Amino acid sequence: MRFDLKTLRGDIFGGIAAAVVSLPLALAFGVASGLGPVAGLYGAIVVGFLAAILGGTPSQISGPTGPATIAVAVIVAHHAHNPAEVAAIVVLSGLLQIAFGLLGVGRFVIYTPYSVVSGFMSGIGVIIILLQILPCLGAPIEAEPRDAVHAWPQALAQLNPGAVMIAGVSLAVSVFWPRRLRDLLPSPLAALIVGTAVAGLWEHGAPVLGAVPMGLPDLHWPVVPLGALGVLADILQAALILALVNSIDSLLTSLIADSMTRTRHNSNRELFGQGVGNVAAGLLGVLPGGGATMRTVLNVRVGGRTPLSGALHALILLAFGLGLGPLVERIPQACLASILLKVGWDIIDWRFLRQMHRAAVENVVIMLLTLVLTVFVDLVMAVGVGLIAAGFVSARRSEPEELRDVVSVPLMDTLLSPEASESYEARVGLVALRGRFSVASSREMAQLIAADIREHEAVIFDFSETTSLDDSAALVVEDLATAAQTETRGCVVTGLSGPAAEALEVFGIREHLPQEHFVPDLETAKKLAWELVNR
Repeated sequence: MRFDLKTLRGDIFGGIAAAVVSLPLALAFGVASGLGPVAGLYGAIVVGFLAAILGGTPSQISGPTGPATIAVAVIVAHHAHNPAEVAAIVVLSGLLQIAFGLLGVGRFVIYTPYSVVSGFMSGIGVIIILLQILPCLGAPIEAEPRDAVHAWPQALAQLNPGAVMIAGVSLAVSVFWPRRLRDLLPSPLAALIVGTAVAGLWEHGAPVLGAVPMGLPDLHWPVVPLGALGVLADILQAALILALVNSIDSLLTSLIADSMTRTRHNSNRELFGQGVGNVAAGLLGVLPGGGATMRTVLNVRVGGRTPLSGALHALILLAFGLGLGPLVERIPQACLASILLKVGWDIIDWRFLRQMHRAAVENVVIMLLTLVLTVFVDLVMAVGVGLIAAGFVSARRSEPEELRDVVSVPLMDTLLSPEASESYEARVGLVALRGRFSVASSREMAQLIAADIREHEAVIFDFSETTSLDDSAALVVEDLATAAQTETRGCVVTGLSGPAAEALEVFGIREHLPQEHFVPDLETAKKLAWELVNR
């Protein structure tokens, strides 16, 4: 990306907006985790800064997230008697993320289908909207969408007129801020300034951000009890879960950032940067985290495009923690909530929703399934179920294409030997697999070829044009070749090389057929098959 004055301005505004929104979230996540508000604040600072400068998603804002906070809360409750073990788990989770990045695990995220990404994006948008309605009414925010919805009746019964007024003004500025002014002052920051100014004109009684805790975290040295195998196993298991939660959360947010900025992130570098940040978080005893979807979206909407925005966001939070907290204490929570309402609305994939009636039914189902699970169950489970459903759909669509590349034909005797006296007979069958074959076609392929095998005295398997076989297809082919060897006068294999050979040799195809039945070309295979049927 070309870095110029416009990009610099966008990064500055994006970093400021992300920091203002991150501050209350980081404090709340710190309290919810059991580590305390200072741990939440410095978790956002440490992870946010290191992941920005070392990660692979330029516009990503990192810090404590909901899934990570829940995982840490369980860890803290289980190891409350020994903070050094909590530090060890967090450090080890960061090391595992670094290992994931170095091993190239992150590249697999690019295979996530658009229908899953769309459902996840829209689900995140819906979550943001559901959670922010309560502060707009003057009620305390809830951590889960279901809890927020359940709290709506009570919030309406105890409506705070001041909060509603502030939220309405701030939301109006966010929506109707003139386009020509957005380069000078992005609409979220304009809404923040106007909403805070309006709140300062009278005694509104609406909840405000409140005091920001100050001070530096202490250094925590991790302790791993190598002698206690049970405790060690618990630490390893907890670290793996935390690493997976933060990695998945980060990479999914990276996909959303890609779709908004029309760029492509480096997944493995992102995992490395997030891992370094979480190692540092563990050593400082603060809350670990990952890519934060809501803050990243806000950063992009305001104009953040490079790692400068994420690093600046962390430095601004550091300034708050070191003494500038009083500057933001009077910001109304309703003002921040209204800004996030607009962010949530914008992140919903309206383009897909508008074209839903034209999309394939399977893609619509996957999108809606991912959306519902994201909102009401769990982010990680939503994507996992979405990927599984998308895999089933992809396999069903691949089946007819793969079966078209299966050639199972009889060979007339004259094709085998010019001297054959009964040229109208077809005693040898040819099975040629052309292209790639997977679990999608393995079942039907088995039935198709098995029926043909029983009609011939010998069978030739030709793999000269086979590009790949997955384990399911390879196992089926190996079983069919073994059956042809035992049920007929023999099975001949030709063209076995490359990926097809590697896949079949895993299941020991050479152990089930005589070595002389493996020949280099089809003509040699025909001659050998003719000899087998005439023995």
